[in-house]
Amino acid sequence: MAIVEVKVPQLSESVAEATLLQWKKKPGEAVAMDEILIEIETDKVVLEVPAPAAGVMAEHVVADGGTVVSDQVIARIDTEGKAGAAAVPAAAPAAAAPAAAAAAPAATGGSKGDVAMPAAAKILAEKGLQASDVAGSGKDGRVTKGDALAAGAKPAAAVAAPVAAPVNAAVAKPLPAVAAPVVQKLSDRPEQRVPMSRLRARIAERLVQSQSTNAILTTFNEVNMAPVMDMRKRFQDKFEKEHGVKIGFMSFFVKAAVHALKKFPILNASVDGNDIVYHGYFDIGIAVGSPRGLVVPILRNADQMSFADIEKKIAEFGQKAKDGKLGLEDLTGGTFSISNGGTFGSMLSTPIINPPQSAILGVHATKDRAMVENGQVVVRPINYLAMSYDHRIIDGREAVLGLVAMKEALEDPARLLFNI
Repeated sequence: MAIVEVKVPQLSESVAEATLLQWKKKPGEAVAMDEILIEIETDKVVLEVPAPAAGVMAEHVVADGGTVVSDQVIARIDTEGKAGAAAVPAAAPAAAAPAAAAAAPAATGGSKGDVAMPAAAKILAEKGLQASDVAGSGKDGRVTKGDALAAGAKPAAAVAAPVAAPVNAAVAKPLPAVAAPVVQKLSDRPEQRVPMSRLRARIAERLVQSQSTNAILTTFNEVNMAPVMDMRKRFQDKFEKEHGVKIGFMSFFVKAAVHALKKFPILNASVDGNDIVYHGYFDIGIAVGSPRGLVVPILRNADQMSFADIEKKIAEFGQKAKDGKLGLEDLTGGTFSISNGGTFGSMLSTPIINPPQSAILGVHATKDRAMVENGQVVVRPINYLAMSYDHRIIDGREAVLGLVAMKEALEDPARLLFNI
């Protein structure tokens, strides 16, 4: 027997520990070289762990849901073994919650090769289901978070922690298996307790930190999007033919933001103790929704990017977020952020600053509205802009003028060419 250890990849310095999601290979199953064995969730990204060698999965040292650190051994592969050999049972993770360890055997991937998205895998584990038990609606048949939420739970007898039978079975419906103890309610008002993912817990921590440490104030303005829409319509076909990507509105917002940040550098600065750090570069964070929650990948040196570069990178980030493939390098840093609630139909919002940044731009849905121009009521496509800023270092003057500079750049895109 020749054993090869499977270890946790090197985590970044800011990540102390991570959580194993769902093993894709059971002990005794054949493993191919570089085949993805499991995904590991940190508070920032989901990392894939490939097989370091071909052979047979000998054992899981840490079960699904276990808490691990960099370079920790989580499994062993027998490079000389044969598939179907007696399997060594998975060791219960010492640092994992009891409920997570109990749910682990039921959450192991089935033999059909079904694949669950990271968020879906956790939900399936909590329900005591396998990926093969659910029909996936995602790409290549992947089980999405929506599929997992809609999936019914296995009978209560299959749950490791027994649930007391209801007094009136005709009235009460069985609750799904969850990570925490469940109390059956007779009034048909079930509740489910689900632990936060590491990413969701980290988002919560950072938002509370932002609210408690920054003196957040928000300034608003409205922008007539007709010039941008006309330019976009005029060049859309040629742009797509030349660059292989459609031109969206976000590239205009990014360019307008960089234009304003150059005029008012304090908007691109950050606070470090009693110091103000002025950044001589423009790394723009773009808030993107993903199955695991909100993530903010970074457009690095956005001032040096063309419209096509921005659109391609945003499309790449969107696909990576959907597939859970964003890496630490995609999410680290950033000097200013843009949040587009308009994608979901938002008319107005007050975005929260992403620490340690000092300002964030919120853009919204563009709608036709009645406006007064030269004493006449006209209809214009209007977008409401909102910029939240840290009043500790940014005064109202710079914030308001910065947002006006963005407005003017969008209402007269030629300004971006001449930097005026």
